[in-house]
This record gives sequence, C-alpha cells and structure tokens, in this order.
Amino acid sequence: MSSTEWPAARIRSAFIGFFKDKKDHVFWPSSPVVPVNDPTLLFANAGMNQFKPLFLGTCDPSLEMAKLKMVVNSQKCIRAGGKHNDLEDVGKDVYHHTFFEMLGNWSFGSYFKEEAISMAWECLTVEFGIDPARLYATYFEGDDSQGLAPDVEARNIWLRYLPSERIIGCGCKDNFWEMGATGPCGPCTEIHYDRIGGRDAALLVNADRPDVIEIWNNVFIQFNREADGSLKELPSKHVDTGMGFERLASILQGKDSNYDTDIFMPIFAAIQSICGCRAYSGLLGAEDVGLVDMAYRVLADHIRTLTFAITDGAVPSSDGRGYVLRRILRRAIRYGQEMLGAPSGFFAKLVPTVVQNFSDAFPELLTRKDYVTMVIAEEEASFNRTLDDGVKHFKKVVATMQASGSTVVPAKDTHILFTSMGFPLDLTELMAAERGLTVDTEGFKALMENDRNISKADTQAKKGGGSKDLTMAAEQTSHLQVAGVSPTESDLKYQWNNVPTATIKALYVGRGGSTAGFVDSVTAEDGVVGVVLDLTSFYYESGGQTFDTGFLAKLADGSKFVVTNAQTYAGYVVHVGAVEGADADLKVGDQVELHVDYDRRGFVAPNHTMTHVLNFALRQVLLGAKAADASNSMTQGLCEQKGSLVDLEKLRFDFSWTSALTSEQLMKVESIVNEQIKKSLPVYSQNVPFADAAQICSLRKVFGERYPDPVRVVSVGKDITDLVTNPDNSEWYSYSVEFCGGTHLTNTQQAEDFVIVEESGIAKGIRRITGMTRSRAAAARKEAAALIKRLDDALLVTVGGPELIAEFKLLKVEVDQAFVSLVDKDVMRSKLAQVYEVVKTFLKSAEAAKLAAATTSAEEVAKIALEKQQSVVVAQIEFGADGKVVRKIHDKLKSIHSEASYFIASFDDEGEKIGMFPIVAAKHLEGNLLNAKEWVEYCITSTALGGKGGGKADQALGTIPSGSPAAMEAVLVHAQAYADARLH
Repeated sequence: MSSTEWPAARIRSAFIGFFKDKKDHVFWPSSPVVPVNDPTLLFANAGMNQFKPLFLGTCDPSLEMAKLKMVVNSQKCIRAGGKHNDLEDVGKDVYHHTFFEMLGNWSFGSYFKEEAISMAWECLTVEFGIDPARLYATYFEGDDSQGLAPDVEARNIWLRYLPSERIIGCGCKDNFWEMGATGPCGPCTEIHYDRIGGRDAALLVNADRPDVIEIWNNVFIQFNREADGSLKELPSKHVDTGMGFERLASILQGKDSNYDTDIFMPIFAAIQSICGCRAYSGLLGAEDVGLVDMAYRVLADHIRTLTFAITDGAVPSSDGRGYVLRRILRRAIRYGQEMLGAPSGFFAKLVPTVVQNFSDAFPELLTRKDYVTMVIAEEEASFNRTLDDGVKHFKKVVATMQASGSTVVPAKDTHILFTSMGFPLDLTELMAAERGLTVDTEGFKALMENDRNISKADTQAKKGGGSKDLTMAAEQTSHLQVAGVSPTESDLKYQWNNVPTATIKALYVGRGGSTAGFVDSVTAEDGVVGVVLDLTSFYYESGGQTFDTGFLAKLADGSKFVVTNAQTYAGYVVHVGAVEGADADLKVGDQVELHVDYDRRGFVAPNHTMTHVLNFALRQVLLGAKAADASNSMTQGLCEQKGSLVDLEKLRFDFSWTSALTSEQLMKVESIVNEQIKKSLPVYSQNVPFADAAQICSLRKVFGERYPDPVRVVSVGKDITDLVTNPDNSEWYSYSVEFCGGTHLTNTQQAEDFVIVEESGIAKGIRRITGMTRSRAAAARKEAAALIKRLDDALLVTVGGPELIAEFKLLKVEVDQAFVSLVDKDVMRSKLAQVYEVVKTFLKSAEAAKLAAATTSAEEVAKIALEKQQSVVVAQIEFGADGKVVRKIHDKLKSIHSEASYFIASFDDEGEKIGMFPIVAAKHLEGNLLNAKEWVEYCITSTALGGKGGGKADQALGTIPSGSPAAMEAVLVHAQAYADARLH
C-alpha cells in the first residue's frame, strides 16, 4: 500500500461510502469543533458529541437529527484541555495530535454489538484490505467497584474473527469510554494494529508503543454518568464508533508515522519553505538533535487545530477554550522560532496550506481563510510583544535571586509568567537551565491547583446547590414515551392573550431518586415540581430567550399552580413551579387553564425583535456593502452572532469583531435601529421548508446551529412569501431576516425606543452590546436628558468657583454611573469636558493665588527666622497639599535662610487632613541631630491622631487624618518638642 494507492481523500470517501452505500447509513456532516449549546465541552473531542441529545433522549423531535437511526461521517475533533488532553504529547511521538478526524458510524437504538463488530471487521479487512493477522481486539473486563460485569458478549463475538490469545480484557482506563465528567458512556471494544507483524504482540496492546496502535474503538453506550458519579442504564442502547483517520492513513500508506502521510507532508513542505530550515526527517528523542523534527510536528499539528477552531468560531483569549487555543498558538510559535529559526509572523503563513489540503472535505475553511489568517497574525504579533515582556520579567527575577544567593526560581514568579504572560512551564525551565537555575515546579503545580479549586468553588457557588434537579434525561423522557405521553404541542406559544385549556399528562418531582421521578399528584408540601401538559401556550427557554411565567388554574376547583420557569426536553415542556394554597392539589388527568403573564412577555418580545434589528444594523455599519458579498472571505467570521440573551430587562448580543466600536459607529447602529422602529415595520414569521429558507440571500443564522425542517423564519419589514419566491433579490439585504423560534412583536413601533447602554469586549475578537427598549429605554432617555440639562446649566457659568467645582465632581460621578444610551453618554462627556475647562481655568488661577500667598508667608517666616538666627522653624503655611507647591515653598525658605531646618504644616484643600513637610539643613544632618522621617513619625505617634508618613533623613512628608484647629495646634507643638529635644 502507498499514498498513491490510498491518498487521504480516498480513505475518507471509502469509509463513508462503505457505510452509506453498503450498510444503509445516512451521511451526517461534521459538527463544528466549537460545541453549540453544550457548556460541558471545550471542544468537540469525539464524533459522538453532536449526537449527545440522541443518547440522552433530549433531542427536539422537530429537528432532522431526531429521525436518525444509522449515521456515518468524519468528525473534526480537538483534544486539548479538559478530560481528553493530548497537547503536551504532540511532537514527542509520531501519533498524538490535538486536531484529528474521527471516522465514525453510529446506531441510535438500531443495531448493537453484533452488527457493530461485524461491520468494523469487514470494513478493515475487506474494504481497506488490512491483513487480519495484524489485528488485535480488546474488551471490557469489568469493574467490581462500580458493579460492572465483564463484557462477555463482545468477547464471544470476537472469537468468530480472532483467536482467543489476540482478544485482551482491559479495565475502565482503556475499555470504558466516557465523554466527560457527566454524560453518556459505556464499555467499548478496541481494534489494534501491529505495524511489524509476524509475532505475538498481545502484551504490546495499550502499552503506548508506536508499532502497536489502536485504530478503531466501538463504544456500546448503555449508561449515563450522573452528576453524583453514579451510572444509570439508558432506555435505548446505542453504538458510537471512532477510527482515527490519521492512523488509518499511516497504515494504508505504509508509513510508520502519521506525520509521514500526505495529510502532513504538504504542511512540512510549507514550513521548510517559510522557515528556511532543513527538511523533516522523522527523528525522535535523542536522535532529534535540536528538536527540529519535534518542532515540525508541533507546528503542523497546531496550525491544523487553530485553523479549524478559528474557522468554527473560536478565538484565542484569556479564558476557557480561547485560552487553550492561545496556549497552542504560543507553543507553536516558540518551537518555530527557537528550534527552526522561523521569522516573525511565520505561523499565519501556514494557513493557506491547511485550507488547500482540507477544504474539499470541509469547505467552510475556504470561506474563512482570510479571517483565520488575520486572527492568527494578530495573536502571533501580540505574543511576540508578550514574550519580550516575559523575558524582561524573568531577568528581574533572576537578578533578585542572584542578590540573595538563591538558585531556585520561586513558584509565584513562574505562576505569574504562566498566567499573565503565557509562558509555559517548560519555557521558564529552559530559560532557568540556561542560567544554571532550577524551578520550583511543585510549588507552581500547587498554585495552579489552587486556581482550579477557586474556579470549582466559584462554579459550585453559581449552581446554588441544594435545590431539586428538575432537568430531564433519557430515563425521564423514555418513561414518558413508554407511558404513551406525546411531546407537548407548543405552537400556541406564539399567540398572545390566549387562555387555552390543557390536560396534565405527568407530574415530575425531580431526578436522583430510585424512580424516574414521576408521581400521580402534588400539593404545596411537594415544593417546586414540574408539570407536563398535552399542550402549552408558555414559551420555554430557548434560543437565548427567557421563559414565560404565569399560572395554571385547575378547572375543577380553581387550584392554582404558579409557573416560574419553563424548559423543554425531547419535546416535553416542563412547567416548573409550585402549588399555591394548603388545600390545593394537582393530579395527572386534571384539566387546567393556562394563564401566561403576557404583560411580562410584552417586555421580552421587543427586546428579541430589536436583537434581530441590532444584528442587521451592526452588519450595515461595520461591513457596509461587504455585508451583501458572501464571497468576500475577509468578512467571513466577522460580525457574526456568537450568543444572545433576551429577557424583560434588556437584550444582550455577542458578535465577532476585532476592536471596540467607535462613538460614531455606536451612534449609527442605534440610529438605524430607531429608524426601523419609527417606520412601523410589520414583523413577519412563517414556517418554511429548510431548503427553501436557506436560499434567501440575506438570511442570518447562527454558525453551527442545527435547525428544524420546516424552520421558522422571522423577517422585519418584508413578507416571507416574497423572500422565498425570489430568494436572490439583492433588495432583501435591506431587511433583517433570521431563523428564529422566539416570540416577537407584530410591528416594530411596539418597541417604542431603543438605546445601547453598554459595549464591551468579552473575549479576543468577541464584542458584547447590551440594549433596552420600551419603558426602560424611556427611563434611560429621561435620566440622560436630566443630566444633559444640568451640564448645560453648568456651561452657563463662565467663571469658576467652589460651587461649580462641587457640581462638576458630582456630575462626573453621575455621568460615569449613568445607565443611559452610550450615544447620550458621549454627548455628556463632551459637555463635561467643556465644564472642566472652566473649572481648570479657575483652579489654575486659584493655584497661582495660593502659591503667591504661600510664598509670601514663607518669605516672612524665613526672614523672621534669619533675623532671630533661629536654626529650627516650625510654622503653619497654608497652601493645601500640592507637592509642586511644597517644593517651591522649600526653595523660597532655603533661599532666604539656608542654615535652618523647617517643619511646615498645612491643611489639605478639603480641610480634612493635615500635611507635614519637614526639610533638614546640612548642619543638622551631621551627627543625625535631626531626621526628617523621624520628625514626621514622632508627630504621628505623639499626637495619637494616627496617620502615615515616609521619606528620607533630609526631607519627608506625612499626613494626619484630622482637619481640626486643635489637631493642627498639637502637630505644631509636638514638632517643636521633637526639635527642642534633639538639639538641646
């Protein structure tokens, strides 16, 4: 076999074709490596991630995914950070990767172990022609501590294909697959390949040897790992298989290394061309002098990871998955520059090679090539600046160590380098070793563990433990299905001012008990529970929009159930709340009236509709004409929705953009939204076949999101029938058109007004805008108008004074804290700056007058002292506490009587503190007759008024926290007492 016979593209298509064409599987495209709506994952780390709702029994039945039974694909995966983390192994061997493709086939309640093992064997030995004599299989040997029996069934199936000595039992570590701390899991059977052959390699299986490698894993998903660590049987059994694309390519192309295949060689060629280094030779360990080949592998792997991750919506940043990407990028840059002598800016130049090699299978790479290149180039430049800062910091640490004779770099400094400057531990160790030093690695690890513990505690605090778990998983949804309960009919959620009647189909008291959690009746004593109805008019939390609240009224006796939340699981809407009244109850089968709080929804809906209009306005302002050019790769990935939150208080919209919006841009965006409101545009919504809706040229949808078919389209200002009839009409770019399942206005004028109250960055390349509508926007306008009126009144004062200064200080605080339109706030700050100019002019004049008066007083004090030949002068000279004025007063005193030492005291400008400013003459420094620092400290201690001070022997300063005349008198008395005691 060779790369000519089995190029990578053919391998991928042959695998998919085997299951699609010969085994009746459906091809389902890879999900993005950035998980959509799954907070438990940093990255998609296995092919099954996107199918988690199917395994859990929570998939929305309206989605096309819910219909799947047998599936095949090649999933983009990243394992770096979290439970599955291969980052530190990349480069050291020839088979670890942070990015890889997982070839997989799945069964969702269809076939199980028998068929899965049979098809795997046929695919490898027949379709790909791999020698059966080189194959080994493992199975789960059980775990008594978890009450898990050995998977004898899998072992017996394998005995049909392999001799018993090539079937190896393994424990949980190798043969019980778990996606994460919680979620679907189960025993697995792995297929391993012996690259050498002609020997008994059973003992080398799972021995982390490059010549005996795992190539295929069949996971039999039978359980769900609960939050408390327990395992629960899933109602339906599933199969999740995964085969490493890169490893399979190395076998079929006759290579001993994944990196020697045509998957990586084009990237190696690009690295050599850009860096001007020697060619890749595949060396490992001590043979790889200078770690040149290791650097090749690191760069090739990491540029794939970053290209795919950024294409799919992630960006390097300081936390979460963004921080993982930043570490990967910086690791690559360091290896490139240190080991290969790569020039500055080299890494981003590798992106086109990745795109060229993989865009046929993943076309999204091509559309976002320029954006990805830009992000990596910016991050690379930023790291080079950070690297310089880190080296400077390290040199300071070393200088301090050398002064103290230490040879171990303290853990706290290594921690600072890692957390603040992105220095991996190994880089600090390398720089230390170059200087004959070591690093306190154990202390560093302890600090990192402390960081993790703090993070865990914060997460746990946010969960607010102790309350019932009213979420549903496969156990609950399966129980409802078996009981004959149909998913909740929820189309009424889009209607307004409707009071329908529904029947209670199930009552749910929560997970965690010995049963699925369903009961026949509930009362107030049951506390918070869930009610499942046959139909509902309540909007359940979805798509970033908050849920409806209200109450259910029992028709028979008026018993009331207050609804405080609404969630959906596999189409079952759970109305969360409590029975109200000691004698009230609800039973399965009861009929109830549904009373949605439509007044509350009346504040949510305008926020949602204006979120759509805001999305439209941002693209108009930030992209302009480019917003309509889908072929422009520079705009791909820019100004795209990254999240949203809509409730009755506000709307919050996250989007990709590389810098803060300017005041002018914010003004234009807010203006466009308000223009749409004033136009009283009708808001249309309609379910449309997905294929038809997707053709609308101006349609906006969330990248990576799966939508139902038919899909609900929401259009502001244009009838959806027109959009679908003529989908390519460029006029549609003048309208907001989105996929959306939320509740909306019927006309934009119902929003009344719109203000942007916040614009900030939440991660590198991600901006967040917070806005408000209706009465809250009106309140913001009213507050802004009142502040602007006060600012205008202040501007009428052309000559400053104490009253204007006080008003300016108050206005500054109120403007900074005002929750108003940023456009209005920009106007306020402009006016505030004008007021400050008047204040500043007055202050300069006052300062000049103060200085003149203080200088005159100082001159008089010095002259009297000179006439009387006083060697020490203790005096009160009022000038506030301005350091510049102090120096001038000292200069004046010394110019007249340089032989004297002076202790000057003054109230500060607010009259709340006393400043002390001693200077000691040269003759008093000799023999330490007087010491300015001690002089201040003596006064602080002797007056018993508290305070603080510091300085040197010849000059010092201090403050006493009191503005009373008595305090000033005490300071002067004790200052004189200190001088008298030292000089007599």
